Amino acid sequence: MNTLQPLSAGLTEAILASTMPEKLPAHHVLLRPGQVARRVYFLETGLVRGYTLLHGREISSWFMQAGDFVISILSFFTQQPSEEYLELLEPAVVHSISYDQLQRLYHDFPEFNFIGRRLIEKYYVLSEQRAQHLRSRTAAERYALLVRDFPTVFQRVALHHIASHLGMAPETLSRLRNKLS
Repeated sequence: MNTLQPLSAGLTEAILASTMPEKLPAHHVLLRPGQVARRVYFLETGLVRGYTLLHGREISSWFMQAGDFVISILSFFTQQPSEEYLELLEPAVVHSISYDQLQRLYHDFPEFNFIGRRLIEKYYVLSEQRAQHLRSRTAAERYALLVRDFPTVFQRVALHHIASHLGMAPETLSRLRNKLS
């Protein structure tokens, strides 16, 4: 967060006092459909996948790795039940803060509002880019963008998860990888 704006000593102390670090195993589910997202997570290490079920099929919406914030946007900010899963794909160290603690930080430290806004802008832009790519890019272009933005994805994420994220069948992804390799 210091890269977005230097944190005051008081804000740094309040954030450290509010966060809960945890070591969690691979395949741990941070959130399930029907649950309300009560926490936002910062990934110190590990990899998280956000996905939904559509007619019994898992559709991977996004992947976040070390250095990213992980949140179910709709559920967290509306405090309504989630429609998505948040699952660790690797063992992880996460730091989390509750919705109420976050609201207190915004209230008590006005400079924290700037950081919150910048983070929301960053993740909103990523979400919009993904939606545009699914609507307007070819399968080969979506594949190339994913590899450019996340070069280790094929070493860290199962092929069927990557295929669903790219909006294609695993067989199509395999053919595309062989063709472009």
